[in-house]
Amino acid sequence: MIVFVTGASGYIGGSVAARLASQGHAVRGLIRNATRADELRAHGIEPVLGTLDDVTLLEAEARNSDAVINAANSDDVDAVEALLRGLEGSGKRFVHTSGSSLVGDEAMGEPSDAVFTEATPVTPTPDKAARVPLNARIARAAPGVHSVVLCNSLIYGNHLGPEAGSVQIPPLVALAREGGVARHVGRGLNRWSNVHVADIADLYALALTKAPPGSFYFVENGEASFKEITDAIGERLGLGPSTDLAPDEAITRWGRESAVFSLGSNSCVRADKARRDLGWAPVRTSVTDYILNDMHA
Repeated sequence: MIVFVTGASGYIGGSVAARLASQGHAVRGLIRNATRADELRAHGIEPVLGTLDDVTLLEAEARNSDAVINAANSDDVDAVEALLRGLEGSGKRFVHTSGSSLVGDEAMGEPSDAVFTEATPVTPTPDKAARVPLNARIARAAPGVHSVVLCNSLIYGNHLGPEAGSVQIPPLVALAREGGVARHVGRGLNRWSNVHVADIADLYALALTKAPPGSFYFVENGEASFKEITDAIGERLGLGPSTDLAPDEAITRWGRESAVFSLGSNSCVRADKARRDLGWAPVRTSVTDYILNDMHA
């Protein structure tokens, strides 16, 4: 199968592309930086130089591929529309990467009891409001396009493809190294579901062959508070227990998007549907075990 993957030098896209290449697929990967082309080739990925703004390129790559995985940006409407145009009427697979911050709040380190499944009504915050109709637009592309949305929770684990890191744990590690103490937003009692990147790569491969058209899946296999995560970071780096970081300091350091939604919110989901429908069997269950034992320190 010829698979076109956007974000192929990134954490999700690169890991998924490398896994698909290892399974014998012919993978073409979109990258912005030509100097990273050899990194992709080392993982069996044929580099395609361009950006999500190159809609003509995206449309052509989609048209000439057997399947497309969009792993570059969960919210880029123009890129999604270009990829869908390239696939229109073909019945080919389009797997779109979304993120579970769409069910997130603005708790800034405070806890919540909310847990979401695919059947739970969602009223997103204004910052994330556009993501819900975009996911619905992708689902409506079926049956002319065999569309699937995978809504990932916090992802951890060492990259499987070109060197890259996730958007949540590395900033906390960098802050701990810089200041000599691990810190979390507010009291750090906010909780996120999480999933290992290798289990995610398995799910994307399954979605290419088993997911029904127009389907949407949450993706998780565990849950932890950010205090548990930063305590583990502190222990791994030999810094001791973590401490609070005032919300305004967090926003100043990381910006509103990262501080509020990636690191300060609650986002708890369940992925029973993916296990049931696709036979997905994730095996890694603990982000803190990863930090303590496997994270590159």
